Parts: sequence; structure tokens; C-alpha cells
Amino acid sequence: MRLAQLHDTALDHLGVRGYPKVTGQRGIQIWIPIVPGPSFSETRAWVETLSRTIARVVPDLVSWSWEKAEREGRARLDFTQNAINKTLVAPYSTRPAPGAPVSVPIAWDELDDPELAPDRWTIHTVFDRLADHGDPMRDMLSRPQTLTALG
Repeated sequence: MRLAQLHDTALDHLGVRGYPKVTGQRGIQIWIPIVPGPSFSETRAWVETLSRTIARVVPDLVSWSWEKAEREGRARLDFTQNAINKTLVAPYSTRPAPGAPVSVPIAWDELDDPELAPDRWTIHTVFDRLADHGDPMRDMLSRPQTLTALG
């Protein structure tokens, strides 16, 4: 959760709005709607630069190792998910795991919730979640933005 909070801080500093969601399995993804124009290579490089900058701030929390066993409890900031022919789980998708967890958009302040987990909501609880909180990504596509230059 701490790494997602650091992304929120960094994005806020850059004037870029991100939309976090739990994946329904192991992690948190941050979606950033942008205006048409930047190439795939440019957006991928932007995400990689942001991830590597955050990792330099908290090197004790981040590992670049692919193998979980080699990470020694640290997390991988997987900017490689931003790739051609790579599939990302869509918001509100059910995951193929016991209990049928669901990928759910969250508000940034929910990262402070000690009960937050990537697989917290299931097909049995997601509709109550929507009724209580609405959809934090509802307006996302109507709010495209320009990515701030990273130095």
C-alpha cells in the first residue's frame, strides 16, 4: 500500500490524476487517462521513469527481480504491464481464484484502510461496495490529461 501512496504523492506533485484499483489477486494498479498523442514508447518510458524514481526514494521496499522468492519481501513495481499484447484485468472483472475475487477501483484514501487487500471484494460483496461507494473510475475516461515531462 505504501508504494501506491507514494505514486499518489508523485502524481499529485506532477499534476497528473491517477485512478487506483485492486487487482483481485496480488496488487494494485494505477490507471492514468491521457489525451491522444503520445506514442506507446513515450508513455511506457514515462511510466518506467516514474516507477524507477519512486524506487530510488524507497529502495528497501522495491525489488526489480522477476522471481518472488528473490525479492526478500519487497514489491515489484511492474511498469512492464504497460506493454503491447499484454492484458490487464478490467475494473470489476472476476478473477479465476477461490472465492471469486473482483478487481475493484478504490479511492486514494482507502489505501490507509488496514483491511484493504487486493482480493478483498468478491462477486458476493462487490455490489454492496458499489452501492456504498459508487464507482471511483466513473469519470476517468472523460478526464484525459497531458503527461507532465519528467526530468
